[in-house]
Amino acid sequence: MDFEDTLWTVIGAGLILLMLADVFYTLLYPHGSGPVGRTIMRGFWLLSRRSRGRASTVAAPLAMAAVIAAWASLAAIGWALLYLPHLPQGFVYESGVPQQGDFAEALYVSLVTLSTVGFGEIVAEHPLLRLVAAFQAVTGFGLLTATVTWILQTYPALNRRRALAHHLNLFREAAGPEGITSLNPGHAAGLLESLARNVASVSIDFLSFHETYYFREVEQRGSLPATVAYAHQLAAAAQGSDDAELRFAGRMLHAALDDLAEVLRGKFGHSGTTSSDVFDSYALHHKHRQSRGREQNT
Repeated sequence: MDFEDTLWTVIGAGLILLMLADVFYTLLYPHGSGPVGRTIMRGFWLLSRRSRGRASTVAAPLAMAAVIAAWASLAAIGWALLYLPHLPQGFVYESGVPQQGDFAEALYVSLVTLSTVGFGEIVAEHPLLRLVAAFQAVTGFGLLTATVTWILQTYPALNRRRALAHHLNLFREAAGPEGITSLNPGHAAGLLESLARNVASVSIDFLSFHETYYFREVEQRGSLPATVAYAHQLAAAAQGSDDAELRFAGRMLHAALDDLAEVLRGKFGHSGTTSSDVFDSYALHHKHRQSRGREQNT
């Protein structure tokens, strides 16, 4: 191969490795996200902040679709660049099929192989090329499985976050203005401990499923950014109680909320020296609080 062929091969291999690394960090690495997926999700998020109402809620699903399309494109183009230096002499063509050696032909072979369609009118002849094509077919099947798995993992995490927000709203409506002081201390302690467990689950979800942060809820009833401040109020009220069990539950909820604030601060760049400040920034970015004349960025 000459220099140009070597260059295309190196670029193609780089694109394939970038795709594999991004899928690995997004789906398999517990506390990470791939650079391609993270950039796309953040880009759609910044664009969605200019939208109003329900239009902003479709940005995250569209961003996930764009990430999947980016993975498929990296794989298709990467393998096409691997095939390009070997077209047409490295492949066997059926009779009547025109032999071409341009990028369009290489991309066609790559897409057919990646999708595991396998029309068979163009087949690799060299043993090494046949192995490369077989590996691409396996990767294509794995990529399809990975995208389905990603979707199936994301929406349960979103449901847990929405359930916590609904739980907080139900608690606020049932307790009324008096809050936890209107409840039996033992019963209130059990409820707060349950809330602490749910808050901890949401913190883990943000670490494991980075993309769930970018899903915005229009209705405040199902929006954690709009209701998490109430959980902070409950924790503070419980810590001032005369009942030891309720005070412990309040400290437990307060610790869970501090952990959530630390995740929002460290993972998504929310500013604030206290948890309350972080939650105010969280609500602001998800359009559940006025900016008070200043703009903050995640």
